[in-house]
Amino acid sequence: MNGFGYLRPETLQEAAEASAAHPGARYLAGGTNLVDLLKLGVERPAVLIDVGRLPLDTIEELPDGSLRVGATVRNSDLAADPRVRDRWPALSQALLAGASAQLRNAATTGGNLLQRTRCPYFQDLDKPCNKREPGSGCGARDGVHRDHAVLGHSAQCIATHPSDMAVALAALDAQVELYGTEGTRRLPVADFHRLPGEHPERDTWIRPGELITAVVLPAATAGVPSAYRKARDRASYAFALASVAVALRVTDGVVDQVGVAFGGLAHRPWRARHTELALLGAPATPEAFEGAVALELAHAEPLRDNAYKVPLARNLALDVLNRLAPAPATA
Repeated sequence: MNGFGYLRPETLQEAAEASAAHPGARYLAGGTNLVDLLKLGVERPAVLIDVGRLPLDTIEELPDGSLRVGATVRNSDLAADPRVRDRWPALSQALLAGASAQLRNAATTGGNLLQRTRCPYFQDLDKPCNKREPGSGCGARDGVHRDHAVLGHSAQCIATHPSDMAVALAALDAQVELYGTEGTRRLPVADFHRLPGEHPERDTWIRPGELITAVVLPAATAGVPSAYRKARDRASYAFALASVAVALRVTDGVVDQVGVAFGGLAHRPWRARHTELALLGAPATPEAFEGAVALELAHAEPLRDNAYKVPLARNLALDVLNRLAPAPATA
């Protein structure tokens, strides 16, 4: 591991100022991803800024009925929170599917959103990777890419985003709260991560020096039936080959609220806007679900070895949609 400086700010302002003063610095909280990348030599920051002791570890209900989750709330605490389990169950399910209990006890809300791809070409310094070293090429495109993206990828990068939590947050219309030297702002989780385009080294739209301070679960999706399902090679906390989070409210047999997001298919949690648009105002029937999901996955561009992800994602989405839809009334 390379040497680095270490700072422990006492306030958010100190953290932001320290980051601005040290370009390329990295924030450290749970360290479940960053420390691994430091050991591999993928991340080589000159300075680590430890934010683990900042007052960002609480979950509070806001007056409008939304829930503000501090950036250093541990994944295990968030998954177990009764308000989350009752009102936004897809989030709790995604967290429990995402890692072992030991990792959930260390990993944080903000760190989960900022974790980097597990593409083996990104993690191996001997392999070409545009995300790690822009301009070096994408080894996965012509190499081993069974686990890689089928949506939104580019010639520069076909990696997928590893977070389960972010997929659920995207479907639930959650927002990311950010703090920097210019103040506080919010972004929808669905828009927080970037597609690779020509700059796969840029994972998110976070500005230099900004720090995630919270995630806000909106009142609008509180209590809406939701669920998360994930397919993986093994049940012992492997990353998703494909996953889906769905929030679905049906009134008098008609869909009047829906959020759908896929994981394991793209460089970011993939919000299924085509599916949602087709379902709003449509009957909550298996036929309608099948047609709406097909509209989204028609945009997939699978590579040589990962076309299986398209039917896999389709089946996962249809299973969750049909499970959440109320059974038709009988005479």
